[in-house]
Amino acid sequence: MTSYANNSKRPYQICTNCIMDTSDSKISFDSNGVCEYCNNYRTNILPNWHTDERGARFIASEVEKIKKAGEGKPHDCIIGISGGVDSSYLVHLAKTVFGLRPLLFHVDAGWNSQQAVHNIECLVDKLGLDLHTEVVNWQEMRDLQLSYFKAGVPHLDTPQDHAFFAGLYNFAAKNGVKHILTGANYSTECVREPLEWHYHASDRRNMLDIHRKFGTRPLKSFPTTDIFTYKIYYFFFKGMRVVKPLNHVPYIKEDAIDLLVNEYGWQRYAHKHYESRFTRFYEGYWLPKKFGYDKRRAHYSSLILTGQVTREEALKVLATDPYTPEDVARDMEFVANKLGITVEELQGYMKLPNKTYRDYANAMTFIDLGTKVYRALGLQRSVMR
Repeated sequence: MTSYANNSKRPYQICTNCIMDTSDSKISFDSNGVCEYCNNYRTNILPNWHTDERGARFIASEVEKIKKAGEGKPHDCIIGISGGVDSSYLVHLAKTVFGLRPLLFHVDAGWNSQQAVHNIECLVDKLGLDLHTEVVNWQEMRDLQLSYFKAGVPHLDTPQDHAFFAGLYNFAAKNGVKHILTGANYSTECVREPLEWHYHASDRRNMLDIHRKFGTRPLKSFPTTDIFTYKIYYFFFKGMRVVKPLNHVPYIKEDAIDLLVNEYGWQRYAHKHYESRFTRFYEGYWLPKKFGYDKRRAHYSSLILTGQVTREEALKVLATDPYTPEDVARDMEFVANKLGITVEELQGYMKLPNKTYRDYANAMTFIDLGTKVYRALGLQRSVMR
């Protein structure tokens, strides 16, 4: 197994229940060695998460509201689709189970894998749905992503993530779409990556400050929004609502994949979020190699808590590299070529001092406040810090 960086200054400890460990520098454990994510799941998420008849009644009521609001319109809701399992299964449910008329929205940021494109096309063709694709200006995307490499921060996927959600929300607001269906769910995401691993993609201030310091061209058409626009203006003034259907129905990842494969000819990919070639390289190699952060810990810990894998199975997966040396060399060359730099330049960024979002202007004070309000209202139950 590859030797990864270990930046933690604490004695090493791993949760006795899941596989989160002190690579999360702020993680806490109780007297039994169980981490805060597990305890939060048992005390805060599980008692309020219903996929039985209570969930069925709730989502049925939401579906009726969506249908009524969409009467006379070509679509009654919008779904952002990546080609990954969560959004793909959501599309299946929306059309075949709920009887909705969703518009599928995809942001092409230049890094789609063959599987992602194939999976989207299969769903669109077999379900007869409309797809709107927003293509991000590649030169702007490239410049922004290079800025993040030069900044030395771990959240290299922010340019993609920001383009995805900003493009979706801005399009919905502009076109009067009131209901956004999202594949966010507790079943595979009840353990969220700590912010030091993956900072808020919604922090426009942080993104623009990094680009201001390291970018070389203006972001004239790159889709952006800020947390106040989409959390306050879009929802309280434009009347938009986000619905998370996967939180109200039984959702088992492997069962969903089997259905998608059998019904639509959908193609599997190795790990969560690997439908993007850049994300595969960033999460599978760059992040653990440079920073010592392995997102598989959070992904598999979620599956452990929801009974979809055992801790022993997860530890076996974690003991293997997501990349072979040959795959690393191939994708290193691919990413460098795509970004218009040499492999040596890309490897040079690996040697830069490690930084965090705190080293640049950010809106964390306001995001923290919003998170506390959402937790008080019961709208945010996962540990977010």
